[in-house]
Amino acid sequence: MTNRKSTLKYRLAIFDLDGTILDTLADLTASVNYALERFGYPTRTAAEVRRFLGNGSVVLMTKSLPAGTSETDRNKVLDFYNDYYQAHCNLETRPYEGIPELFSKLRSADCKIAVVSNKPDSAVQVLCREHFCDSLDAATGQRSDVRKKPAPDAINDILNKLSIDRKDSVYVGDSEVDIATAGNAAMDCISVEWGFRDRDFLMESGATVVASDVAELAQMLGIMI
Repeated sequence: MTNRKSTLKYRLAIFDLDGTILDTLADLTASVNYALERFGYPTRTAAEVRRFLGNGSVVLMTKSLPAGTSETDRNKVLDFYNDYYQAHCNLETRPYEGIPELFSKLRSADCKIAVVSNKPDSAVQVLCREHFCDSLDAATGQRSDVRKKPAPDAINDILNKLSIDRKDSVYVGDSEVDIATAGNAAMDCISVEWGFRDRDFLMESGATVVASDVAELAQMLGIMI
């Protein structure tokens, strides 16, 4: 029997959350539109919300609101959205097919698993606890004391916390923000095409390795599912 551990390429795999390991688009779209409607603004389609994701809730709401909306009005909608999404972030959200199995295989191979997201940290903790339970060694979202992606701060914190060198780690994500984050952290990056950006966009944004499905991602990490 083949020793799966001998093929493992990394000691730590750090994942983006939205569009990478969790399909969160339905809940995000519903929450954005509920906030917009609450303040009398036109709503957005799921395709529009999908394009606006990746840079955190401030950018998401800024792009969702009509051009020219004042910062004061934007912040009112943003505060409402953040509170509403926190309470409704897990209605339709589900792991992408194969992700739980991938995490199980990684843990069996002694590979640590972490999440770094630009989603507010409170929602990250809720979703990771609900969907991945004890699979994760660390998870962090957007916090006031850590610069958001593409700054490498959160990744560097996790590397220090887990005492793993960046050369033994990989960042996995679905967007141009994730590609830039991995570059700023000077670590390997694997992009995935099942999330919020397609393969052509990812390649144009500097991706060098793109997984078409979870099975291919597993192979790139050195395991099989």
